[in-house]
Amino acid sequence: MAGIPLAGTASAATYTAPNPRVRIDLNSGWRFIRQDVTGAQAPGFDDSGWTSVTTPHTWNAVDGADGGNNYYRGVGWYRRHYTVPSAMAGKRLYLQFAGVNQVADVWVNSTYVGQHKGGYARFRFDVTGVLVPGGDNVIAVKVTNAYDTGIAPVSADYTFEGGIYRNVSLWAIDNLHVRMTDYAGPGVYLRQSNVTTASATVTVTTKLWNDNSATRSVVVRTVIADSSGNVVADTSTTARSLAAAAGADISQTVTVNSPRLWNGLADPYLYNASVEIHDVTAGTDRVTDVVTERLGLRSFAVDADTGFHLNGSHLGLHGVNLHQERAVKGWATTDADHTQDFDLIQEIGANTIRMAHYQHDQKDYNLADERGLIVWAEIPVVNSVTNSTAFTAGTQNQMRELIRQNYNHPSIVFWGIGNEQTDYNGTATNTLLQSLADIVASEDPDRLSTYAVRGEDPDNAQSGLHTQTTGFNKYYGWYYGSADGDLGAWADNLHTTSPSRRIAMSEYGAGANTTQHALNPPKPSPGGSWHPEEYQSLFHEAAWKQLAARPYIWGSFVWAMFDFASDGRNEGSRPGINDKGLVTRDRQIRKDAFYWYKANWASTPTLYITSRRWTQRTDAATELKVYSNASQVTATLNGTSLGTLSSSDHIFRWANVTLKQGQNTVTVTATINGSTYTDSVEWTLG
Repeated sequence: MAGIPLAGTASAATYTAPNPRVRIDLNSGWRFIRQDVTGAQAPGFDDSGWTSVTTPHTWNAVDGADGGNNYYRGVGWYRRHYTVPSAMAGKRLYLQFAGVNQVADVWVNSTYVGQHKGGYARFRFDVTGVLVPGGDNVIAVKVTNAYDTGIAPVSADYTFEGGIYRNVSLWAIDNLHVRMTDYAGPGVYLRQSNVTTASATVTVTTKLWNDNSATRSVVVRTVIADSSGNVVADTSTTARSLAAAAGADISQTVTVNSPRLWNGLADPYLYNASVEIHDVTAGTDRVTDVVTERLGLRSFAVDADTGFHLNGSHLGLHGVNLHQERAVKGWATTDADHTQDFDLIQEIGANTIRMAHYQHDQKDYNLADERGLIVWAEIPVVNSVTNSTAFTAGTQNQMRELIRQNYNHPSIVFWGIGNEQTDYNGTATNTLLQSLADIVASEDPDRLSTYAVRGEDPDNAQSGLHTQTTGFNKYYGWYYGSADGDLGAWADNLHTTSPSRRIAMSEYGAGANTTQHALNPPKPSPGGSWHPEEYQSLFHEAAWKQLAARPYIWGSFVWAMFDFASDGRNEGSRPGINDKGLVTRDRQIRKDAFYWYKANWASTPTLYITSRRWTQRTDAATELKVYSNASQVTATLNGTSLGTLSSSDHIFRWANVTLKQGQNTVTVTATINGSTYTDSVEWTLG
């Protein structure tokens, strides 16, 4: 067993993890048809008339956002040929899908390898012996997004786009390996405890599996290295026997001394934890498998009076809700698209994301880890449940998939068990929700369960019965009431009457069409065609002031970061779109309210003239409003000074501005952190 450190010893050396696994991208070369066909799983089936596509792919990118709620919900077929490299002979082969909505049936060379239900989790099939190295292989996938009361979500306020809309890959690994079929999780689970600046304890559970035909002698080595590769913990088990076609869970505990903590936006520091599987049968020492997971060491707590705390320090969580959809592409987004989304979320200064209303792509959770955003992750129990054995089992499976696949992400603090159940008193609803909360407690007792209550429901609906923390989707100032007074009054009353409850604002928002404008408009009709951009700004100005003044609200999440497809909607003169985003669906326009939050949340200099897209004016009398994190802003109109204003709330208003006929140039300047910044717009009167 040369080269295997003694159990419990730590090495001062640097470490580079071996990588015996092989991952092959299978996104290219697919052929697709949007209908059901007979016999398409057969290798010799003629698919020459089908459309050539690349995954990620959805068939609802266009019709899912055109209004009318009549987008295609049915069957689509995908086929591709693939020659597996001959070098993979003797390896275990796994076909992995990162996301297919919502039922996938998979064949390889006409052999049925399995079905997955649920549109948001990763899944894998063992295709060893079916996918043949060295020859031509045909992979066929039948997908349906047809309405199905047996699968969550049954209904929700977004388009359920069909297709293989995330990445597809093939994995080749040794017969002695970390298990691949544990709810498609990593098979290595890093549980941290007693995390301080002095030390942190990490318990590493590795799920071994032996697919050899004979018993093997196995040593498991765990190495934790810092971002420079310096080893901070290194331990190995003694050799143990693992029978053929059997598995075992191996637990190891290590201590990281003087850890550099994962500290949110301030310092999202990540270690790497690598688990090596050594086959030491008959005196050999061969590394058969290695899994490396990133490790962010942190502690957190939520207090009913003082809100969220990270590593012992208060951190007011303010951020956004995120959907996985965008213009032109729909759900079929790339890693570059996810990165752009996070760039915009970081620009606004958010420090938390609710990844609504389902499990997101791994890229999103990875980006949150890397950039230091606190995450609320959830499953798609939305609107209603079905009182059936199939629905219950499938939903519980989605809960376990979410937790197992994402257990090691330090960014995730909250596991969401559902959102806005309309039958909040229903026995079936509450029985299911309790079972989901129990799964969270069993699978991951260290994180917090949560639930988002519908704003129209009593404050003690479901979550008060089931989860450790509670979010509320309150739309005061949009669907009902006032964002100015009602929101704060509601929160104060709830905190007073239920002082032990740990509460968040899981959704709040208002619609905005960037082509519609009015000066200080009254509240529009939410379902109407008129959603002026200026009202969204007024709404968020009022709402954020109410939320920021209440530290007992542990987190607030704007609905939503981006406009998104909801084919049943027809409002704001934008059929098929939920227009509450702070950024347009194509990511091209940051709405005025985006800059309101940037001025409040971001440390980067912000100076922004609102109503800038209202370029054609009919009234000479107007208002100039500026969002900035400067202490003073100076304005000019057509070269004439409008004066300098001071503000402590990031809003600067020049109320009595008179435009001249024709073109008008408005310019503002401010000094922020010792540097001078300028913004200007052109408005035309007449």
